[in-house]
Amino acid sequence: MDNQELFTKNFFIDTVANFLIYIVFYLLLVITAPYAMENLHATPSEAGLVSSIFILGSLLARVFTGKFIEQVGRKKMIYIGLIFFLITTLLYFPATNLSFLFIVRFLHGIGFGISATSAQTFIANIVPKERRGEGIGYFIAFSSTIASAVGPFIGMYLNQHGSFKTILILCFIVIAASCIAMIYLKLPEVKLTKEQLADMKKFALSNFIEFKALPIAIISIFVGVCYSSIVSFLASYAQKSNLISAGNIFFIVYALFLLISRPVAGRMFDQKGENSVMYPSFLLFAIGLAIISQAHQGLILLLAAAFVGCGFGTFLSSAQAIAVKVSLPHRMGLATSTFFSFLEGGMGFGPYFLGLLIPKINYRGLYAVMAVSVIACMFLYHLLHGKKVKSEAYNSIEDAE
Repeated sequence: MDNQELFTKNFFIDTVANFLIYIVFYLLLVITAPYAMENLHATPSEAGLVSSIFILGSLLARVFTGKFIEQVGRKKMIYIGLIFFLITTLLYFPATNLSFLFIVRFLHGIGFGISATSAQTFIANIVPKERRGEGIGYFIAFSSTIASAVGPFIGMYLNQHGSFKTILILCFIVIAASCIAMIYLKLPEVKLTKEQLADMKKFALSNFIEFKALPIAIISIFVGVCYSSIVSFLASYAQKSNLISAGNIFFIVYALFLLISRPVAGRMFDQKGENSVMYPSFLLFAIGLAIISQAHQGLILLLAAAFVGCGFGTFLSSAQAIAVKVSLPHRMGLATSTFFSFLEGGMGFGPYFLGLLIPKINYRGLYAVMAVSVIACMFLYHLLHGKKVKSEAYNSIEDAE
């Protein structure tokens, strides 16, 4: 089974489309908070809410997308999301006050949530089942991970050398390109039985949340909060610490080391099980955050980026693979939406609460607290999932004997 082809035309198209979707997400994520403070006189907490409310829209969209994607049709669902994502990008232009910007960010988050959930659901069916951990890992590495480096880099550069309108025009073009890419994607729709269709049409909590994916999703909330401290506040921290040059390429180094570690982590996941990569990912992420808290030189900050790339990046792809692995085939969309709803919930609401902490413990204190929090997440993973994997492996050996 290992010789099943992984990098197919459909894999490439879905990866490119998801990359373009996330470029817009990360690009705007790093510049909307500074824009709100500098141009709309928002407080740090209000600026954090500008980022958070986007995620609220995304969460709402992900919940309903997971429920309806198989009923409406996968291709139809992503077209709905991308077109809405495209239209709401234009609403930023007249957003000249904070209240209207909140509304625009919420609506834009809905478009993103539908689009991203659809693209991330597709990949679970595109890659061979026996190579799903490796395939999803590559998908995330080449799409959302690279976007998490390129998006903030472009956003910071244009924020310094261009204008907010220039950024919006670029976002519009990027989303339009994603729409065009999806035209060429060939993906078989899941054929639901009458019983499955009737069950999924019921207005029940189980049709909005995949309970089997809930343990890893709960862990992802807290990991998402920890990562949000980097995405939302690293630029300000680097500026105050005179590390602007290193801060500008932090995400580039982050993506580079994730790409380097991805092949090894993906194969280990499929061959040795999720625990072989999950525990190290928590440790590496915690080390990276601890280094950030003590960084006084640019090279030290970039060293932290390497650890964060190997740590958080590996967690992200492996945790999604776990969510899909524990779910039934016709509920993969629901498992994907459940996982990313919780993860992005942490990433979205994290900046608001962390923004309240910064005046009390400063940026260095914040990253030290986040490092300890990631270690706590590792113990939570062990309680909710890790020890269960060990138990199942032991039982399988006994059954074989």
